[in-house]
Amino acid sequence: MVFQERTYAVLIVSVSAKFDEAVRALLPPTDYWPVVTARSAGEARRRMLEETFDLVLIQTPLRDEFGSRLAADICESSGAGVLLLVKKELYDDVYAKVMEQGVMVLPVPASAQTVAQTLRILCAARERLRRMEEKQASVEEKIEEIRLVNRAKWLLIEQLQMTETDAHRYIEKQSMDLRISRRAVAENIINTY
Repeated sequence: MVFQERTYAVLIVSVSAKFDEAVRALLPPTDYWPVVTARSAGEARRRMLEETFDLVLIQTPLRDEFGSRLAADICESSGAGVLLLVKKELYDDVYAKVMEQGVMVLPVPASAQTVAQTLRILCAARERLRRMEEKQASVEEKIEEIRLVNRAKWLLIEQLQMTETDAHRYIEKQSMDLRISRRAVAENIINTY
């Protein structure tokens, strides 16, 4: 990937050190860093609690479970893109089980080019999800600001017998005069009363 602003943190979950080496060869540190490995689903779950990963690659089967439940759990609990690698003969069954959770499934053996292309698709999906998460956080902040301003308005109405229009105008004017956000004005009013 050329002229990329960020790198993608990767968790490789596999019982095979040989697989880890093969995948690491497809993950240049300019694009994918850090690259962390886990040998079991339990270890992967612990790693997911300790760190945030953008991509998770799971080669099935694992020591303590097959790996499809881990893949689905990661998709449900985080924004990481998950690639599950399964034997060709199991592909259709596993795909049917995990597709709804957003897990990408790839039959193995797969060429290095196919895996690399799939990783790029996961990176693109991760970026789209990251933008959606940022928008959601922005909306939540605005909702919280509206709640605080409304609470401050009602305090002004109760304590200073202002009308709702006057309370709103007061908060807006304080915000402009003091060059602070409406949220800061509302917090000051709430702390005062």
